Amino acid sequence: MPGTEAEPPVTSSSHAAAISNMVVRLMSEYTGRGPTKARAHLTHDLITVVLHDTLTKGERSLARGPHADLVLTMRFAFQQTMREDLIAGIQDITGRTVAAFMSANHIDPDMAIESFVLVPEVVAVPAVPAD
Repeated sequence: MPGTEAEPPVTSSSHAAAISNMVVRLMSEYTGRGPTKARAHLTHDLITVVLHDTLTKGERSLARGPHADLVLTMRFAFQQTMREDLIAGIQDITGRTVAAFMSANHIDPDMAIESFVLVPEVVAVPAVPAD
């Protein structure tokens, strides 16, 4: 069936390492401090990067008091500011187009997630000649 959608192979582990490093580098550039641990999880059309220990000393201090919501709001603002650079990095590394970017933070434990939904690749399946 020409034009039938087939699942493309999962992106390589070298892509996962490059993606993790790119996200850590950008977070450090934008916030002044990068996470201490990052791991990218890749499937056919979804990339999720889980980050640990992301908050600065000042943010941790604010989060211990009554200002956790302020810290989350500020982190969301950073992530939206980084959006274009993060998407460009994913597209450069994978050669795929990003359809959507989503981001979330958690205070305790100190974790964040950056998720990228990729435009599905359409792989043409050769037509089978009729008998």
